[in-house]
Amino acid sequence: MEKRYDVLQKLVQEKLSYAAHDLDHVLRVYHLCILLARHEQNVDLDVLIPAVLLHDIARAKEDEDISGEIDHAVLGAKMAETILLDLNYDGELISKICQCILTHRFRSGNPPKSIEAKILYDADKLDIIGATGIARSFMLAGQHGERLYTDVSIDDYIRENIGENGRIKDPSKHTTYIEFELKLKKLPDRLFTDEAKKIAEQRIAYMSQFFETLKQEITGDI
Repeated sequence: MEKRYDVLQKLVQEKLSYAAHDLDHVLRVYHLCILLARHEQNVDLDVLIPAVLLHDIARAKEDEDISGEIDHAVLGAKMAETILLDLNYDGELISKICQCILTHRFRSGNPPKSIEAKILYDADKLDIIGATGIARSFMLAGQHGERLYTDVSIDDYIRENIGENGRIKDPSKHTTYIEFELKLKKLPDRLFTDEAKKIAEQRIAYMSQFFETLKQEITGDI
C-alpha cells in the first residue's frame, strides 16, 4: 500500500473493533480488492483504497450498541466523511468513498452501484468464507461463549433467536455451523463480480467439507 495512505491507516487502526474486525481484516480485504480490481475495467483506486481502509471504522460502535440500532455502514460513512474532510480530500472523491462504505454491508439494504463499491462489497464478503472465514467465525464464537457445534433445526433457530432487524438475540445460542447455514453458504449468489463469484464457490466448497467433517467427528461417525 502506498505511503500516502499511512496517516489514514493509523487513524483507522485506533478506532477498529477487536478480533474479526481488526486491522488484519482490513488488510486482507485490501489485498482482495486489488485482486478483484485487476479483473475489472476503469476502477478508481483513489476511491477504492480509502473506502477499504475506512469501511469498518464504526464497527466497534455497532458491537457496543446493545439497542441494535447502529448500522456500522451508515455510521461509518458519516465518520469517514469527517475524517476525509479533515485530511483535505476533494469533496467529490469523499462522496464516492462514502458511498462505497455505505453500501458494503450485507444487511444494510443499500446495494452497491459503482464498480469500486461492488469490489469492496465482494472482497469484504470473501473474507468471511473459506479457511479465513472459519477461523474468524470461531474467534467470534469464543468471545460469545458459543458451543463448538449444535445440530438444531434452522427454522426453529430463526424463530427463537433472530430478531426483526436480523440481529442475533442471544449470541451464546449461535454456532459457526448455524452462521454457515443461515448466511455464508448463500454468499456466492449475492456477489457482483465474476472473479469474486469464482473464488467464493471454491471457499464455500471447502467450508461445506469442513462442517461435514466436524459433524462426523462430534457424532463419532469418523
